[in-house]
Amino acid sequence: MQVNAPSNRESTDPQLASVLIADDQADVRGALKLLIEGEGYTVVTAASPEEAYLETRRLRPDIVFLDLNYRADTTSGVEGLELLSRLRSLDPDRPLVVLTGWGTAPLAVEAMKRGAQDFLEKPWDNARVLTVLKSQLALARARQKYQRLAAENRSLVEPSSGLLTRSEIMKEILRGAERVAASNAAVLITGESGTGKGLLARWVHEHSPRAGGPFIRVNLGGLVESLIESELFGHVRGAFTDARSERIGRFELAHQGTLFLDEIANLSLASQASLLHVLEEGQIERVGSSKPVAIDVRIVAATNADIRANIKDGRFRADLFYRLNTIEMHLPPLRERCEDIVLLANHYFAETVHRHGKSLSGFSPSALQALGQYDWPGNVRELAHVIERAVLLAGGDCIELPDLRLTSGMAAKSQEIDTLTLEQAERYLVRRALELSQGDADRAARQLGVSRSAFYRRLAKYRQ
Repeated sequence: MQVNAPSNRESTDPQLASVLIADDQADVRGALKLLIEGEGYTVVTAASPEEAYLETRRLRPDIVFLDLNYRADTTSGVEGLELLSRLRSLDPDRPLVVLTGWGTAPLAVEAMKRGAQDFLEKPWDNARVLTVLKSQLALARARQKYQRLAAENRSLVEPSSGLLTRSEIMKEILRGAERVAASNAAVLITGESGTGKGLLARWVHEHSPRAGGPFIRVNLGGLVESLIESELFGHVRGAFTDARSERIGRFELAHQGTLFLDEIANLSLASQASLLHVLEEGQIERVGSSKPVAIDVRIVAATNADIRANIKDGRFRADLFYRLNTIEMHLPPLRERCEDIVLLANHYFAETVHRHGKSLSGFSPSALQALGQYDWPGNVRELAHVIERAVLLAGGDCIELPDLRLTSGMAAKSQEIDTLTLEQAERYLVRRALELSQGDADRAARQLGVSRSAFYRRLAKYRQ
């Protein structure tokens, strides 16, 4: 048996974890116990499958190393596989690592099927044993944290909605959405890009009497103008070039369910007229056909544009707007619900760690501070992207400030703001408001709390 002295030993908290070693050979138990206790862990041993099972029930160790072959059987691994199944039934998440001197591929596969996380052959390499020990414990902690955060999130809002919040403004929106969901009224959801309009639309559907029906989403901003009517209403064979077969449109697919029309402000005036006709008549005609098809669909629309300004400019039909906004709900940007930033960051952290099998403990204090200071122009969507990238790129055991790569916005400006003159600060706020409103001067003025004319005066001043 190879028993090498470990190199580059890391300091370990003795209370970090407890380890059970199950093997019928006393020298194996003793050598592994000596090795693992030398790293600061608490170690308990067992000489038989029954003893291992009883000790696991009694002590609930954090990880188990178990042999596959005991006195009654020395080659097949039957006793060890049975023990593996019994231990897995006690705790589906406890790491189980198999040790055997008769390592064969079929046996390894069967052990993995029964719940083993890793497989080590005798004689072992000490460095490999310690690597497996630490990595499996780290993954187990990551799973536990994910499950804990998931449970916490479920207590805040139902998991199917994906809308996690602690902010009063969002809780009030969800209370209103719950009342709206019970009706069949058309809903218009407004808000900046990335605020979760699609999630709220699905939330309304899932809490409505139509929850058992389909939820069909169509991104109107991503469709070619010439194909919009075909996508929405369908077409018959030969209706236009390349229409080689009949196609069912999104309205028919959403029958007795909900149709979510995202980026509704991107529709051309011609397509708006066609949509208005369908909403008024309650029926569609496929492109190339004159046969009406009755549809039963609830409409939820969303936009990040100022539709009232578009109506004023002649870019959106007022009569369609009134059809769509029986109920209007506005989702605030993330910077106006700051108490949700850490909650959402932890949610996306746990989700990404679980998905990619990473072993990270969380965020450093400086990283959490930066998350709270950043103004999140891309809102929740940007936050999710930043957290996923940080998890994948983190080089330590937690996410540090450099891993976030927040090089713009308030995270960067907060270090400079104390040195700005009044005029410089005003110039920055005007330009930043214009950026966040995507060039919409009316929205920028409202955000700054000034009149449109006052905003234009400042804009003209600072553009010189």
